[in-house]
Amino acid sequence: MLREDSAAATLSEATPAPISAPAAASPSSQTVYPVLFAISFCHVLNDMMQALVPSIYPLLKDAFHLDFAQIGYITLTWQMTASLLQPVVGAVADKRPMPYSLAFGMIFTLSGLLMAAWAPSYAMLLAAVALIGTGSAIFHPESSRIARMASGGRYGLAQSIFQVGGNLGSAIGPLMAAFIILPYGQQAIGWFGVAALLAAFILFRIGTWYAQRQMERAKRPVRPARDLGLSPRAIWISIGILVALSFSKSFYTTSISSFLQFYLIDRFAVDARTSQMFLFLFTGSVALGTFFGGPIGDRIGRKAVLWGSVLGCLPFTLALPYASLFWTGVLVAVIGLILASTFSVILVYAQELLPGKTGLVAGVFLGLAFGLSGVGAALLGKLADMTSISFVFSVCSVLPAIGILVMFLPDIRNEVRS
Repeated sequence: MLREDSAAATLSEATPAPISAPAAASPSSQTVYPVLFAISFCHVLNDMMQALVPSIYPLLKDAFHLDFAQIGYITLTWQMTASLLQPVVGAVADKRPMPYSLAFGMIFTLSGLLMAAWAPSYAMLLAAVALIGTGSAIFHPESSRIARMASGGRYGLAQSIFQVGGNLGSAIGPLMAAFIILPYGQQAIGWFGVAALLAAFILFRIGTWYAQRQMERAKRPVRPARDLGLSPRAIWISIGILVALSFSKSFYTTSISSFLQFYLIDRFAVDARTSQMFLFLFTGSVALGTFFGGPIGDRIGRKAVLWGSVLGCLPFTLALPYASLFWTGVLVAVIGLILASTFSVILVYAQELLPGKTGLVAGVFLGLAFGLSGVGAALLGKLADMTSISFVFSVCSVLPAIGILVMFLPDIRNEVRS
């Protein structure tokens, strides 16, 4: 059972009196781990397919004779599609849940993969990644809702299980690109349509569980939302701070995921496969670190986790542009591990600030993460063309300093009891 303890509100607009967070109602059921692990596995497949796009940038750069700005526009098209659609999907689903929309969304991903495999032009490639982004937009908000529904009240744990699937998929993507797509060429992208079909089948089964759970919930009386003792102004300032933290994380993560390979090739003269191994080291450490943020946040409070994950990686990001090849590998792993816990904590924190808007919050923040990453990729690509990849990494190294804004968030603590 979750229990919310009192904590001081540190927002300048909020009163200095302690914030009283009444005890949440007991969860109506136990944590449904089979559903959580199933939706997490589908997140693995979804984000593995998504991660193929940046992983094959060196191949696409040579095949279509692209500059860094055009590489950035690919990421912008892919992630802005997901960014703009996710809040819409989430808001609509809050009013009218769509249990089988997840399986339907995989059709967009499948179509995008097949189009990308045989794209004859840059314009067709942009259309393909837009379809892949649409599939992601449909998948993420409703999947986050299912994770919360299956949490049994352990919201941080559930989101971490869900998010770690996505990070594992993002980690596997570069490996799949290195060992399947690079040796066999662009058309090998189409082989991953099998993963889309598998995900669609599992998501259809999850949709059946979702529909049954919705019917059960409709028969129960609606519980009143928790009162955190915050004014609407204080709540929206807190949301704004969470957006700023998402900006910091998304921009920095984009600098690594989109340009680490080029940075290593340019600075250390490594080959494409070696650079992808370093990218896997980063994404793998992100996957490893993701799981811990949510459960720890359930125990010690979201704010404490945000302090450690957002601001705690600053010394390592500042050191990265000056590191040798060996220490670059060590630092990207440490940065990924520390930074990884941020997103699930931000998402659950925002859902607690805006109860009853689970889909909208998930859509906004997941869409925001994609959108900021897309904008970041385009801007950083243009900056790299104007200066150098090394300069981009130096500029991005200070982004985690935005984490100082955590001091202005209210401290809402959670404790999970068995």
